[in-house]
Amino acid sequence: MTAPRTVLLTGAAGGLGTLMRELLPPHGYRLRLFDRRTIENTDGEPDAITAELADTGALREAVRGVDAIVHLAGISLEAPFEKILRANIEGTYHVYEAAREAGVRRIVFASSNHAVGFTPRPADGSGAIPVTTSRRPDTYYGLSKGFGEDLASLYWDLHGIETVSIRIGSCFPRPTSVRMLSIWLSPADCARLLHAALTAPDVGHTVVYGSSANTRLWWDLSGARALGYAPQDDSEPYAAELIAAHGALDPDNPEHTHLGGAFCTDPPRWPY
Repeated sequence: MTAPRTVLLTGAAGGLGTLMRELLPPHGYRLRLFDRRTIENTDGEPDAITAELADTGALREAVRGVDAIVHLAGISLEAPFEKILRANIEGTYHVYEAAREAGVRRIVFASSNHAVGFTPRPADGSGAIPVTTSRRPDTYYGLSKGFGEDLASLYWDLHGIETVSIRIGSCFPRPTSVRMLSIWLSPADCARLLHAALTAPDVGHTVVYGSSANTRLWWDLSGARALGYAPQDDSEPYAAELIAAHGALDPDNPEHTHLGGAFCTDPPRWPY
């Protein structure tokens, strides 16, 4: 697949979307923006569409003429099932239907480590958890990400739409907790990973983990690297400060024993 030039970015007003609006264009992309909220600071950005994912007419207009879609939109924390259903499950379905109707053949779907949140973390921090581990969602939010992965698989087999589903860890300018040292994805590495997912050939439906090359990494990044992803950042420079402030990971703390962290508590707790 040749590098797509025009990419629809859903969730463009969110935290991750805002970061990618700045970091994706240098990789050669012209962005079309979509969000339910008004998108600020759009100088130099060609399109900014304000609509809900349930607005199928607006979605059809948004996908017209794009080369690919980066689907970040949706609720990113736990919420009542009815809200998750509308935003994350039905909303993702609407995106895939719009792509199918418009003939868009590549989607990058923002999945999450919370699709496998109840997977125990490696006790030795070995970074050995494979992407093939059984899904164990930790919340309705995590459940919706598993649905998105399955929907992507269906649309590849049924309609030939290729998707890379990225189980994103925590993408912030810097890690803010000891747990995040193992799952941190720097914004610059996130843009590198999205670029690899948009341009790698013959992905069919591929699921990968999304994080930087962290010294304390919990999962296997080989699938992402096979796409051409070459992470350049590591959370380790932040480790001493965070451990001094918060202490090391505690094997008796339920927030530290599983990939999903505080999402695995009842009720789920944040920040994560």
